[in-house]
Amino acid sequence: MPTLTPRQIVAELDKYIIGQDAAKRSVAIALRNRWRRQQVPPELRDEIAPKNIIMIGPTGVGKTEIARRLARLAQSPFLKVEASKFTEVGYVGRDVESMIRDLMELSASMVKAEERERVHDEAKRIAEERLLDILLPPAREEDEDEDDPFNESRLEIVRREPEPNPTREKLRRLLRQGKLNERYVDLDISDRSMPMVEVFSSQGGLEEMEFQFRDMLGGMFPPRTKQRKVKVPEALEILAQEESQNLIDMDRVVSEAVARVEQDGIVFLDEIDKIISVEGGRHGPEVSREGVQRDLLPIVEGSTVTTKYGMVRTDHILFIASGAFHMVKPSDLIPEMQGRFPIRVELQSLTKEDFVRILTEPKNALITQYVALLKTEEVNLNFTDDAIEQIADIASRVNERTENIGARRLHTVMERLLEELSFEAPDMSGVAVKIDADYVDQRLKDIQEDVDLSRYIL
Repeated sequence: MPTLTPRQIVAELDKYIIGQDAAKRSVAIALRNRWRRQQVPPELRDEIAPKNIIMIGPTGVGKTEIARRLARLAQSPFLKVEASKFTEVGYVGRDVESMIRDLMELSASMVKAEERERVHDEAKRIAEERLLDILLPPAREEDEDEDDPFNESRLEIVRREPEPNPTREKLRRLLRQGKLNERYVDLDISDRSMPMVEVFSSQGGLEEMEFQFRDMLGGMFPPRTKQRKVKVPEALEILAQEESQNLIDMDRVVSEAVARVEQDGIVFLDEIDKIISVEGGRHGPEVSREGVQRDLLPIVEGSTVTTKYGMVRTDHILFIASGAFHMVKPSDLIPEMQGRFPIRVELQSLTKEDFVRILTEPKNALITQYVALLKTEEVNLNFTDDAIEQIADIASRVNERTENIGARRLHTVMERLLEELSFEAPDMSGVAVKIDADYVDQRLKDIQEDVDLSRYIL
């Protein structure tokens, strides 16, 4: 994990997220505390629990983006889940332990990709040798004295280094120069197709059964191969993938993946307010909401979850929860859950000034994205300052009059603004288009004046 200070973490988050300084400080401290925990004596290390966070704020203000960027900074396994997708055990729906299994899958994929990158050069070298063997099968050396296996001359030949084959070296040069790219070769490829097995059950705990069946069946049936005729570059790629798979130590991958989940994993629980029972509503879907909290509690507190990769402990996984909390309050969570989320941060609604900054300042600013998209059609967009002000003003006013969806409103406004231009762009190659306040008014005037229309269009 990179040893970034809280100040450096906030500075990195500032490159992509506008405002919300309190939330950035909280997650920066939580991330730094992970590094601090690794530095304390081992006997104390296991006693230090992560300080889980609840982010409170309306949709579209940056809650998810903060958590996602934090995980990317820490190079940690990160999983975003909607709390409303889970149900109490005994009801139809996903069981809460599945989030740890999903996180484990992500971690295993991450470590496997890193290992594949590490062995890439060696795999490519072996793949090249195998491809040359296909293009030019090695000649069998026939010994004159086949009857005497202990013939000294034969032993001498075995000890001697094989002499370089000029034809093989010439083929190697042609292969590396790309002069064999149009040539076809016959390649034996592993057939990984398996019988379809699907398990349907109302019990969330049985959702892993499909994977277990597949693993079991995979061990019962011998590996099969099928022959395909492919071009040389594709053959080289297929062989390199096979060799990288053979070079990867899966035991090491699994061990590292489990360690990353247990020590560095981050789970972002969105819509946590949706699993809080509304006062007076104790029927229908309301029945299982408090049950979901009780099922989540052992995961957040620290328990052991069985996955296809083995046992995974959740004691030091960082949980970041978020919700709008329009109808309920964080204090409506069951007391045990409240105690497991000691840090609470309120995110502020976005203003017109924030929208202007979101459009222009971040590395992935919306204006930058649209300019780059249309540049692929050789159309040069130029946004004036007054146009950006006008876009931000319209988005802010529409949010006030209809549902406040935060910065996501900018996406709808920008799509509507550039709809005609995006449609005509392939026929406008080499044209420079200036987007000013008049252009914005012309495209959006009718919609912003008609409240009912803006409710549907924007």
